[in-house]
Amino acid sequence: MKPIIGITPDVEKDDKHFLRNDYMQAIIRAGGLPFIIPIGDEADVAQIVGLLDGLLLTGGNDINPILFNEEPHTHLGEVSPSRDLFELELARQMLAVDKPILGICRGLQLLNVAVGGTLYQDIQQQYKGPILQHLQKAPDAHPSHFVQLAKGSLLAKIAGSERIQVNSFHHQALKDVPTVFNISGIASDGIIEAVESVDKQFVLGVQWHPELLASNGDVVSRRIFEEFVGVCVNKNS
Repeated sequence: MKPIIGITPDVEKDDKHFLRNDYMQAIIRAGGLPFIIPIGDEADVAQIVGLLDGLLLTGGNDINPILFNEEPHTHLGEVSPSRDLFELELARQMLAVDKPILGICRGLQLLNVAVGGTLYQDIQQQYKGPILQHLQKAPDAHPSHFVQLAKGSLLAKIAGSERIQVNSFHHQALKDVPTVFNISGIASDGIIEAVESVDKQFVLGVQWHPELLASNGDVVSRRIFEEFVGVCVNKNS
């Protein structure tokens, strides 16, 4: 039996759900069975968690700063309040039962907020010091900058290297990271690019989009999904 991987979709203002095919194909290639999780009632999260073998938190809109005790910066983008609350509960319950989680871009940021961390609402305005182009103008599947990986980290082991190239589509980023996570990837400008759990079987968040790189044949990106799906053991197998 293939492990069941729940994938969270993006949500627009009119509550229309949508999800790029690249996420689903990355899970399928890695041997998982993807299911899209509609944003619904938080009371149903426990039942959803019981059905899942793993969770993929995807990219999308900005996260409501009220959730980390800040008011909106003038450069804050569009937020999805219903998605924020539902995904936070989903992430927290998955963490509580130690089921594998992979967070991508917004998904990384959501994980950090779920454990009490904070974000830069806009790195251009709030991050001190010069930064790279984190909202790349190159094609989606083009690696646009380097990330230095922590020696001995899960991500470095997956990559087989301590330096990788990634793509980049964000203007928010992690600021304060709680001690339940280790920072495992940093860009040359100091922006945090990856975190992983210190005590869970598999919780990894990355600021880039490996699903797009994997669609273009990137080996490291495919390994990330293979490692993730590989630890999502199906309870019925």
